[in-house]
Amino acid sequence: MRNFVFGYARVSTEQQNLDRQIDMLEKYGVDHIYNEKMTGTKRNRPELEKLLERLTEGDTVVIESLSRLGRSTKDLIWLMETFNGRGVNLVSLKESIDTTSSTGKLLFTLMSALAQFERDVLADRTKEGLAAARARGRKGGRPSIDKDAVKRAMRLYKTKEYSVKEITELTGVKASTLYKNLRSS
Repeated sequence: MRNFVFGYARVSTEQQNLDRQIDMLEKYGVDHIYNEKMTGTKRNRPELEKLLERLTEGDTVVIESLSRLGRSTKDLIWLMETFNGRGVNLVSLKESIDTTSSTGKLLFTLMSALAQFERDVLADRTKEGLAAARARGRKGGRPSIDKDAVKRAMRLYKTKEYSVKEITELTGVKASTLYKNLRSS
């Protein structure tokens, strides 16, 4: 029975582009590419599920980088254990990891831990920055809406003499804010 080489490419949002990853996977020579536009923090990723269902012993999964496969050490280790249990190899092009070797298995584990550490440090810095801003009296979040401007915009809208574009230009109130307040009044 023939072993297959599968590629997996992922970006987090619909606006992002998969071309660079797909080009790398095709250059590697994969037989089939599974790709999706979905955050890596979700375990339920339909294309990844299809790939996992199709894998058999001796197959290889090729990814551009570990971050494309999973976003946490726990998730990456779970996937690695799944691959190991089925006799499936993993190749990560960016990190030069090939789990057909014991060195590749060690590197995979270390890189996964470092990636998780990096995300945790970033989250800690963000929390510290928000706390420091709050201590200086800054609230963060969206700026508050000028209630008088919204009332004026609603009055102008109800006169039916102005377009929504004209109202937004006159009052500075966004159309979405105007419509939201009209619905709730």
